[in-house]
Amino acid sequence: MFGNSNNKLKNMGPGNGTPNKMGQNIAEQDLSRIDKTQWYDPRKVPKPPNKPWQDWRLGKDFEIGKPLGEGKFGHVYLARTAREKRYVALKVIHSKQIEEDRMEHQINRETDIHIDLDHPNIIKMFGYFRDGDKIVYVLEYAPGGEVYAELLRQPGSRYSDQKAATYICQLTHALDYLHQKKIMHRDIKPENLLIGFRGEIKMADFGWSIKTAGHSNHRRKTMCGTLDYLPPEMVNQKTYDEKVDLWCLGVLTYEFLVGKPPFETNHRDDTYRKITSGQIEFPGYVQPDARNFIEKILHLDPSQRMNLREARSHQWITKNRIPEIKDRYLPMFEKLKPLLPVLKQRYEEAAEVSRAAYNQK
Repeated sequence: MFGNSNNKLKNMGPGNGTPNKMGQNIAEQDLSRIDKTQWYDPRKVPKPPNKPWQDWRLGKDFEIGKPLGEGKFGHVYLARTAREKRYVALKVIHSKQIEEDRMEHQINRETDIHIDLDHPNIIKMFGYFRDGDKIVYVLEYAPGGEVYAELLRQPGSRYSDQKAATYICQLTHALDYLHQKKIMHRDIKPENLLIGFRGEIKMADFGWSIKTAGHSNHRRKTMCGTLDYLPPEMVNQKTYDEKVDLWCLGVLTYEFLVGKPPFETNHRDDTYRKITSGQIEFPGYVQPDARNFIEKILHLDPSQRMNLREARSHQWITKNRIPEIKDRYLPMFEKLKPLLPVLKQRYEEAAEVSRAAYNQK
């Protein structure tokens, strides 16, 4: 994936030269001139055919903006393609850190899976390249930010039935797509979900995903994911299949409506016991049809869990889901227009800090 088999990370792509300086500040452009096509169709990023790695450089091909987030191996920045002026997110990771933590295999696997995905509810990976000791992934930009952050901003840190049902319905389509491609996600949670320009939900992290196609036994036994979202078959160290994603979807639904996962405790063993007992406590404000939805999908027996098609046709979904409206942009964008001069100034300041911090690494 990243080059020859002897040293994949060191030989990924043609960019093994001196690190390039950061590109010009995209905030130098007048934000009021951003037209909606630059947001609406982020897939129009140039990509040479038949190769996922690119002959791209940070200073030559991308204008770097503010940081969007950070992880164990690096940072994510807002950026814009220098030629087409399309907005993207650049995930910059440090190959040395990956090698020290012996994570090459997991990074390679995640990249192999993500690069081939193309679904409206999954963040698109356009390609990747190397710049010095950094590996850079070019990703679709989701201006709505992280679902976890949005959830915390809601009253009571929970969504309305309408918003929760809309997001969950969209995720059933994304999971259908993954499962048809014989991919288990294994780590669905608010921190791994982003919000697109139309307000749609998007899966964004495939670090624990795995392909089951080509294996004589498609069932797995590795315990992975996030404690509060672990399914009982993992906790009991049994083999499992893609139905672990159904369990995660049920836990996510509960957290969307209540503000916390159903099996959360202060101690790991207590959480394990709650998961394997299958006992769920619902606050009084959770509607009966929502309870029914959650109980049907959080079944201890994987074979008895409500499948994705049944989930989409469940009364809680059909009654509350907000229909998709084609070609509508987030009202947020219109509301921001009067603030563009202020945002421009703040953006320039943030971008300057980003470039300075980046060039020191």
